[in-house]
Amino acid sequence: MKFQPKASHFINGEYVEDTNGAPIDVIYPATGEVIARLHSATPEIVNQALNSAKSAQAEWAAMSGTERGRVLRRAADIMRERNHDLSVLETHDTGKPLQETLVADATSGADALEYFGGLAASLTGEHIPLGGGDFVYTIREALGVCVGIGAWNYPTQIACWKGAPALACGNTMIFKPSETTPLSALKVAEILVEAGAPKGVYNVVQGYGDVGASLVTDPRVAKVSLTGSVPTGRKVYAAAAADMKHVTMELGGKSPMIVFDDADIENAVSGAILGNFYSSGQVCSNGTRVFVQKGIKEQFLARLSQRLATAKIGDPLDEEVNFGPMVSKNQMNIALGYIEKGKAEGARLVYGGERIDGDGFYMQPTVFADVTDDMTIAREEIFGPVMSVLDFDTEEEVMARANDTEFGLAAGVFTKDVMRAHRIVAGFEAGTCYINTYNLAPVEAPFGGSKMSGVGRENSKLAINHFSEMKTVYVSMNDVEAPY
Repeated sequence: MKFQPKASHFINGEYVEDTNGAPIDVIYPATGEVIARLHSATPEIVNQALNSAKSAQAEWAAMSGTERGRVLRRAADIMRERNHDLSVLETHDTGKPLQETLVADATSGADALEYFGGLAASLTGEHIPLGGGDFVYTIREALGVCVGIGAWNYPTQIACWKGAPALACGNTMIFKPSETTPLSALKVAEILVEAGAPKGVYNVVQGYGDVGASLVTDPRVAKVSLTGSVPTGRKVYAAAAADMKHVTMELGGKSPMIVFDDADIENAVSGAILGNFYSSGQVCSNGTRVFVQKGIKEQFLARLSQRLATAKIGDPLDEEVNFGPMVSKNQMNIALGYIEKGKAEGARLVYGGERIDGDGFYMQPTVFADVTDDMTIAREEIFGPVMSVLDFDTEEEVMARANDTEFGLAAGVFTKDVMRAHRIVAGFEAGTCYINTYNLAPVEAPFGGSKMSGVGRENSKLAINHFSEMKTVYVSMNDVEAPY
């Protein structure tokens, strides 16, 4: 098997195998062939990982932030040096085109390692002077062992987005990738050890939902960070809350993108493409409800269709290809099922709508117009290349409709009216908003959602607060007075 790793798990600085665990077949989405076989973690493997992370944590936290940061920055350099090989692996793991993975996956992971590596030495408390000479000082402390649970759409990036702030703060991590894309995180763990991370600081265990559940509920775990669906988030959040564990949740969305009639059409179409068809539509923040003001609707749809016709669909390892397969047969069938619902409920199919014949899990980029707010394709997250275009007349009307969803991950607006742009984003009920662009997520900026789309934020300085806590120390310089 072409991409068979040395073993399924990476624990205490080395590869570890236990073939008693349930098999996990890694399927290359472009061909449907099995390219590796791993094994889900047994209870013994999970226990080994937890003990490893627990025993390594005190030593890692005792290092200076400068020392920890140096390790993370070295790892970032190694990741960039090996970007091509890591991108090829990511493409085999996910099916995303190499044209995309070369610039969006290992590079983004390296950015996170570098950013939080740079922050690590700056993580200090503060001195708070009080009257009469008393004062308070605060100490920022690590939480302990953190568990990261990843999604299958960005396996390398998510492994770093969770690992980098956790490690910068002095925590250790056990990362469980999605069973659909288990390969990439193992390389992240390898690189961190090569960069100087002590054994046990970053561990990877494979597995299905039962493995994630056993990690989340273990008393040795202080923090859980999940990227996944809302139903999974509900279960994980509830399980973590039972033991008052720290939690961050990056969940799904059904995000609105509003295009006003004064928008630059080319930019708006570009934003809609990035917000619906990048990664074959498998991005949690996608703006899949595209509200287009009636005056430019047909112009927008015509230009969108013209540009979709130029998408190059094919072998994702061909760098000319910019639209690849779905991650799995199951995910493809889910998306195709939503297309049938769209047709049945009366939406107008403008472009695509079919599976592409041949090997692999390919389907056409798909656009529906004349979509109404109550249609299934406008209410539920599809996680595939299916765009819903809805009409609107006025700003007040479209804002009410845009916010009429249980989700609140992202939202975007295209307009040349700068005052309206800021007014719109102020009114969005969403955590991550865009003006005249879409789906950019630099590590310097917080990323996350409101309502059912999540709890907490990833990236930026805010992530530090989710992977550490403050100890307050009151120092008296005076005698103690008591009432009796």
